[in-house]
Amino acid sequence: MQQKNDFSNVQFLKDSIKRVFPNSQAVALTIILVVGFVLLTLLSDVLMPALIAVVLAYLLEGLVKKFEVKIKRLPSVFIVFSIFMSIFSYLLLGLMPMLFKQAKQLLQHTPEIVKKLQGDVLKLPEAYPQFISADKLKDIIFSVQEEALIYGQELVSLSASSVVGFISVLVYLILVPVLVLFCLKDKEVLLNWFMQFMPRDRLLSTNVWKEVDMQLGNYIRGKFAEVMILGLASYMIFSALGLNYGVLLSVLMGLSVIIPYVGATLVTFPVLGVALFQWGLGSDEFMYIAIAYSIIQAIDGVILVPLLFSEAVNLHPVAIIVAILFFGGLWGFWGVFFAIPLATLVKAVLSAWPRLDDKMHHYNM
Repeated sequence: MQQKNDFSNVQFLKDSIKRVFPNSQAVALTIILVVGFVLLTLLSDVLMPALIAVVLAYLLEGLVKKFEVKIKRLPSVFIVFSIFMSIFSYLLLGLMPMLFKQAKQLLQHTPEIVKKLQGDVLKLPEAYPQFISADKLKDIIFSVQEEALIYGQELVSLSASSVVGFISVLVYLILVPVLVLFCLKDKEVLLNWFMQFMPRDRLLSTNVWKEVDMQLGNYIRGKFAEVMILGLASYMIFSALGLNYGVLLSVLMGLSVIIPYVGATLVTFPVLGVALFQWGLGSDEFMYIAIAYSIIQAIDGVILVPLLFSEAVNLHPVAIIVAILFFGGLWGFWGVFFAIPLATLVKAVLSAWPRLDDKMHHYNM
């Protein structure tokens, strides 16, 4: 009787494994995913320049293919890389000094901005006593001040390690462009070298990659276009209205779209905070900035996103938020940055994963 029960348990275990891994392709895909996840988790800090270079090369590959229609690949690569380095040089030598200057000025004026905001907020109980009490508002302000103190201490500790950070930035500035060039120029060589380490029975993995590749390419190119359009539109409007720190706030507006839903909320505070400090709550200029900001965000959500991402990832907002929380908690900023591509990979794997019932149905047919 005991032997029969043992046999039943073993058979149940075999059936369970067979149901999860119905064929060797599923096993191969699992190995690839597990090894990739372990390498990213253990070596993400070391490999980050290479990962950034791969993403940039992937972004530039579409432009290379367009040139490749008329000329050979090597000249196409050098043309596209020259364009990339020109833009990169402008961002590094032209835009970054301006951003640092405005960021420094904004940090110097932050205590004044906070003090003015605190004064304006404390007037709210007098104007709207039915909505908020003075005691409750003071508790909220005290909590915000505590959080601001924590962030201030983190900034001080960050500045203390600025030498190490400066060296890391120099390494990135040298390594990333070189790696981008080699990824574009030796694409086939690198892919062939990489494929020799892949399992032979990888048809399922190939199908998953094709789906991810199609959606991922659209997403990265669409997101890049969205950042540029939103940043330029914000800069033109902020400059026309005379808002202080216009370049810095425009860059923040553009970069905010990298973090869906959360980014737009976070960038609201510096934009409206600067406008409030500059002109005051009841001024026409503050209202113009608030209206313009709302219109920009509405155009981004209603027009830009559907237009740029009509063929890109199709994920539910809950799935996107969960992906941001999970991968952001796992890998920090870069986890947030790659949250949607990684969520796309998970969705593609779940959609393409073979099921035993489907296999049995195929055999019955």
